[in-house]
Amino acid sequence: MKSIHIRLLGLLLLVGISSCEEFLDVNENPNNPEDAPITGLMTNATYETALNVQRVGSTTSNYVQYLASPNPASASDVMDPLNFSGTWFNLYNVMTDLTDLISKAEESDAGHYLGAGQVLMALNLGMTVDIFGDVPYSEGFDFSSVTPTYDDDEQLYAEIMRLLDSGIQNLAGSTTISMGADDFIFQGDVEKWGKFANVLKARFMLHTKGTGSYNESELLAALENGFSGNEDDASVTFFEQRFNPWAQVAINNANLLLGGWISTQFIEALDGTSYPTVDPRLGLMIGTTDEGEFVGVPNGEGRGDAPEQGARSTLVPGQFYTSELSPLLIATYAEQKFIEAEAALSTDPGRAYAAYLAGIEAHMDMLEVPQAEKDAYLSDPSVAVGAQALTLDTILKEKWVALFLHPETWNDARRFDYGYKDMTVPANLNADLNGQFIRRLAYPDNEVSRNGQNVPTVTLLDRIWWDQ
Repeated sequence: MKSIHIRLLGLLLLVGISSCEEFLDVNENPNNPEDAPITGLMTNATYETALNVQRVGSTTSNYVQYLASPNPASASDVMDPLNFSGTWFNLYNVMTDLTDLISKAEESDAGHYLGAGQVLMALNLGMTVDIFGDVPYSEGFDFSSVTPTYDDDEQLYAEIMRLLDSGIQNLAGSTTISMGADDFIFQGDVEKWGKFANVLKARFMLHTKGTGSYNESELLAALENGFSGNEDDASVTFFEQRFNPWAQVAINNANLLLGGWISTQFIEALDGTSYPTVDPRLGLMIGTTDEGEFVGVPNGEGRGDAPEQGARSTLVPGQFYTSELSPLLIATYAEQKFIEAEAALSTDPGRAYAAYLAGIEAHMDMLEVPQAEKDAYLSDPSVAVGAQALTLDTILKEKWVALFLHPETWNDARRFDYGYKDMTVPANLNADLNGQFIRRLAYPDNEVSRNGQNVPTVTLLDRIWWDQ
């Protein structure tokens, strides 16, 4: 464990140094993994991948209105262009390590490490493409060019699928070295890695539903080999020396370092305002005011004349998402069931409805909702709509709740044209968005200054290839 802490400390030092002296984001490898053993690369890649999910989610949670800034017209809330050099660095840092892990695994015939590395590469590359669009990949990791070209985002999706298919094949084959405690996600359980790869394959295929490359039968076939229940969820559990990042947000907020304030949109979707029934998960996910009420912050408006603490709902320490040792969720059985529900909706409403209910139940079980409250919610007419009345709106609303704080919901929101009930653009919206929701992140300042001749010229309204 000490080696991981040393690597993390080194990463923090590098980030600090970068404010004084530019480093080459894509074409340098600050961790020098050429000298790292394959086990060390695996530990760092699994741990940092989970953190990358949270890092991206911390940005997108304002866009999908889980969170809202307590300050009016805050840049994150009103969808201003921001500098995501840190996010870019963290994604490429992991992919650089994974490039070396994959190379070492091939040299050693370590098939299981190879397969896991390919799955993690697909995930990190997919997250990068989904938020930025075209990005360097084919010239991104061999250090042959200081100004790598940008690959087309649609072609990169083909590479993501190739990586996942190869990963599934290698995980099912032989290996000279077995994974174990160096794997922070599944502790060396190769069967779970295979299930995880299939869930990711379905996730990324679902993004393409509005394109000519979408294949419903292939997506549903992947899910047949996916998770069997919550016990298969892909996550990283934290330890005493490093808290779950959402727990740190909640702790910081309690100490008046403001963050993790809850959007009015999220609260009203669960408290009986936007939908007919009160969702018992609400109090297990966020805190109340000092008066014991759930009161949100309207995105873009800030907290108004409320005092800093106690008059608005926030993330609070000690809940499922915010305990110090809480897991960071990468992919879950609940998500899998909602993917299945959406994919099957048009051709097999019965299957879609069963999957929809199973997704809600899986999330409630994760939060340990009491059985009576779970049964009451699942039997409420606004939830138990029946197979023939099930709609995409209903599925995606429940998926939005079940994937709280997860970046995948921004992909759903864009595919859905932000069509959630009562979701409106924030107050004080970035004027350049012309009254519309944001569609992508701006390319990082470090990348523009270093590799500007290759960085695509885009606006925050330009859509990536699957969001047409």
